[in-house]
Amino acid sequence: MNPVVLVHGGGASSISQDRKERVRQGISKAATGGYKVVKEGGSAVDAVEEAVTILENDPEFNAGCGSVLNTEGEVEMDASIMDGKDLSTGAVSAVRNIANPVKLARLVMEKTPHCFLTGEGAGRFAAEMGVPEVAMEELITERSKKQLEKEKHGNGAQRSDYPKNLAGTVGAVALDSKGNVAYATSTGGIVNKMVGRVGDSPCVGSGGYADNNIGAISTTGHGESILKVNLARLTLFHMEQGKTVEEAADLSLGYMKSKIKGLGGLILISKTGDWAAKWTSTSMPWAAAKDNKLHVGLDVGDTTITDLP
Repeated sequence: MNPVVLVHGGGASSISQDRKERVRQGISKAATGGYKVVKEGGSAVDAVEEAVTILENDPEFNAGCGSVLNTEGEVEMDASIMDGKDLSTGAVSAVRNIANPVKLARLVMEKTPHCFLTGEGAGRFAAEMGVPEVAMEELITERSKKQLEKEKHGNGAQRSDYPKNLAGTVGAVALDSKGNVAYATSTGGIVNKMVGRVGDSPCVGSGGYADNNIGAISTTGHGESILKVNLARLTLFHMEQGKTVEEAADLSLGYMKSKIKGLGGLILISKTGDWAAKWTSTSMPWAAAKDNKLHVGLDVGDTTITDLP
């Protein structure tokens, strides 16, 4: 089986011109890092954890140290990970002072009998596992501060159901040489969200899903919309019905848009290694590594293909 790794940097309202090259470099680095894992015989789970960790450590993305801020100007993060081999999964939500929530989600998957820990309990578990705390200030960027101020002085005061400024999420899917698939998704959520708000990213079936019998998917966009339609599992259902990855992605994203006007995107890989990156939001940076080639795109029609070493 030829391994494949696919990553996304979030279904966003837009990417400013001055950020495009940094975003391109970030998703390229994440896809390349995850691909290196599976090329060297590592598991799909290892690959998606590595790719998402790279994105969490990059301040250009809404996860880890680039997370957006809630109404109190604080960072609360969500993440999940799933192994398609046996459907084991781990998730955390509303976690603070953790540099890499995806790593904590994996610890939940492997070191507890549970699937999902939240808030204070997730924090206690992190301490028990020896996960180092980081100061909240280390996770907050100037861009996040400006985003919050803009939202508070815009539609934030009215608390509209649908945010004008989607900041995205990060995620990865992978197929390893043994035919196992996995996904991981991580996010800081929505700008100016209520304290304790949790979106789709840590919710298996919405923020992602992985099953060796079908494939793997990671989603991004307006979390409340994605939760309402169970976007990840809905897409894989279409694949179970014989649809291609492209057809399945278009059907599920189209349903979410027509039913509840929800915008977002997804990356999807089949059990045979076919893949797709699709979105209805303004943009969704993505990168895919397969057959020693790196495919990278930011917008429709903006795709480059380069050889990997």
